[in-house]
Amino acid sequence: MVTILIVDDEEDIRELLSYNLKKEGYTVVTAENGEKGLAAMLQSKPELILLDVMMPGMDGIEVCETIRQTPGYSQTLICFLTARGEDYSQIAGLDAGADDYVSKPIKPKVLVSRINAMLRRKGMIEADHKDSKGLIINREKYLVEKDGKILQLPRKEFELLALLASKPGHVFERDLILEKVWGTDIVVGDRTIDVHIRKLREKIGEQLIKTVKGIGYKFISEPDVN
Repeated sequence: MVTILIVDDEEDIRELLSYNLKKEGYTVVTAENGEKGLAAMLQSKPELILLDVMMPGMDGIEVCETIRQTPGYSQTLICFLTARGEDYSQIAGLDAGADDYVSKPIKPKVLVSRINAMLRRKGMIEADHKDSKGLIINREKYLVEKDGKILQLPRKEFELLALLASKPGHVFERDLILEKVWGTDIVVGDRTIDVHIRKLREKIGEQLIKTVKGIGYKFISEPDVN
């Protein structure tokens, strides 16, 4: 389980980020200033730290520099949260050893996407499906990314996509799709699959799901030469 430490002097921001990150399955620890943040870091040993730049006492730049000088934390992921629009805070933050930064006001979906990207680069989270077309599927977190953007898929759309992508190139018959995604206890028509496939294509692109006439559908992870 990945632990994320949030260090920010604004309580509403800590609560907002904590809520959204816990919803994604992360363990979250919070601190209201730099000094408490460093203490919380030593106790919780987080894989990633979200660090506000402008804080009373030790600001984020000082905290970041201290973290990088602390034995065992030179490679801990650090992402700055900055209200400043100037390039200065961004450059100074990266020079201090941060891995990334996100500007306030923070959009939770954007932040989650950036966090997932950083953790993947470090090999801390695995994707159930990742292909050259920029599509990433993570069943554990019910997460789908396309070209670096988080897609909010309804549950049935997600399960349908995950099923098709579980065996790229394999033709899934319509009856099997209905059984695996909707179950045997619910009676739905064939048009239900077609509607969900159409919605998926609108979100991930037409080229990834191919109709096999009279049989079903298959997921294309590589260029289809047929």
